[in-house]
Amino acid sequence: MSLLTDRPAPHHTAPQPVPGGRAAARRARSRRKRRTPLAGRYLGYVLYFVGAGLISGAVVHHPLDPARYTMVGITGVFVFLVATLVNEFLLVTDRPPLARALVVIAASLLLSFGIGMLSGGLQHFDDFPARGAVLVPLGIVVSFIAFVLKDAETSSRRVLSPLGLVVLLVAGGSYLGLSAIAAGMAGEAAEGGGHSHGGGAPETDDHGAEPEPSASSSTAVPSTPEEAATNAEPTNEGHAH
Repeated sequence: MSLLTDRPAPHHTAPQPVPGGRAAARRARSRRKRRTPLAGRYLGYVLYFVGAGLISGAVVHHPLDPARYTMVGITGVFVFLVATLVNEFLLVTDRPPLARALVVIAASLLLSFGIGMLSGGLQHFDDFPARGAVLVPLGIVVSFIAFVLKDAETSSRRVLSPLGLVVLLVAGGSYLGLSAIAAGMAGEAAEGGGHSHGGGAPETDDHGAEPEPSASSSTAVPSTPEEAATNAEPTNEGHAH
């Protein structure tokens, strides 16, 4: 009995609790991964929005000056590609493989055009109603497909998911609604311009002739002082004494 009581108890080293547990460890790892330069993050987001803005302007205004806005669109695509490289490859610790990188680049280009069509069609709908009625729903569909393909955490099958069906219904409804509004705006413009008769040109008389000059306008204006003096002299000089 004494042997049992005198035997020292085995020393078991209890595990030291980690402050915060696994959640704290995950947060620490996440902070380490997100520690990217502020200047890089700022530059990446600015390039994203500038590129999308240039593309949206080029998509909407292209019929006005095709050569000019083609160059604007190409510039926007280049800026958006640079933003993609900065945000998706330079500012991340785990860079995707080559195949995934190509998919990301292609999807980013598609996303830029989708955002450009959506924002440009909404912004300039009053200027180009018929064009905006097509660009807005098309931009909704294109931007959704491109975002699903670009997102690393989403399967490409989500394009055909119930969410994809909802996006398609929203795009179809927006097309019908905007087309009706565009048709109404075109009708109002036709009614407003139907009474102008040539855009405000001066009207002529019933025979199409110009109005005759008045008697006062037919009087010749003397060009020199000598002529004025001659005209002022009395004509019946026989009564002068």
